[in-house]
Amino acid sequence: MVGNASRAAIISDRRITGLSANVIAELVSELGPLWHERHQAKLASRPRKRAVGAGAKHRLVFVDRLLATLVHLRHATTHDVLACWFSVDRSTITRAIAEVRPLLAERGCTVSPGVRLRTLAEVIDHLGASGKTGIIDSTEIRVRRPAVGRKDRDRFVSGKSKQNAVKTMVVTDGDGRVLFCSPSRPGSCADITHARQLGLVTLLADGPAVEILADAGYQGLGAQTGGRVITPPHRKFKKNAPDWYEEMHERQRKAHSSRRIRVEHGIAHLKNWRALTRHLGRREHISDTVQAIASLLSHQQTADLASARPM
Repeated sequence: MVGNASRAAIISDRRITGLSANVIAELVSELGPLWHERHQAKLASRPRKRAVGAGAKHRLVFVDRLLATLVHLRHATTHDVLACWFSVDRSTITRAIAEVRPLLAERGCTVSPGVRLRTLAEVIDHLGASGKTGIIDSTEIRVRRPAVGRKDRDRFVSGKSKQNAVKTMVVTDGDGRVLFCSPSRPGSCADITHARQLGLVTLLADGPAVEILADAGYQGLGAQTGGRVITPPHRKFKKNAPDWYEEMHERQRKAHSSRRIRVEHGIAHLKNWRALTRHLGRREHISDTVQAIASLLSHQQTADLASARPM
């Protein structure tokens, strides 16, 4: 375990964890009891020869487990390096990250103090109630190549990047604040197919009147949602277009792009967490990793926005 001075240095320097000290304190107070409850339930769920609580005590307290997970997500630091840093065995770090990461993923995205968005349906309701515009886009995350002989091995090859990847759909508001990150899908899945599988068409057709901006990969959703998904304008002339039409089309395309660019900024903030630049762990954990980072980023964005407001 690290000493109090080292722990304080980690918490006080935002470059290490990507989070402010206040946000880390809120995470400790929120997740600490939940982690302890689940840990005790796990201990009591199997036959034991001695009472729960007997035996050696944890050398890695919860706050250190949380800090190790944050450093791993922020900088993709290997478990071996973290084990040396926290003076524990590598397996202890691996187990700590495996326990804390799902807790972070389950928190959802924080849009205001006490308000969390955990599902796409909650995001649509939030946008409808607030009158804000939503922006959607998919981002790819490189993963390790599946083993030879796996039946669905080719499904992870992205048609865009020609690399083994998974993709997730990101939803932001008009200011680029992250509202939702979906569970990951293999890289060969088309953006529009992923959106349909998440139930976006049904949610928009049956839900509140919401404006959703999207790129050309989602063309076709507008007709299925009553025009609520807005994509770049179609070209009516494939060749020999009049000059007036070229000028109008370019103006409309740039106007749409200038509004939709905020989602690219939101994705860029997500990719600043190096665990998402290239995922070297198990592919089954990538969904938890994406949603955990989205939860942390949205919490910090909300805290920064609150601190920037005049008193």
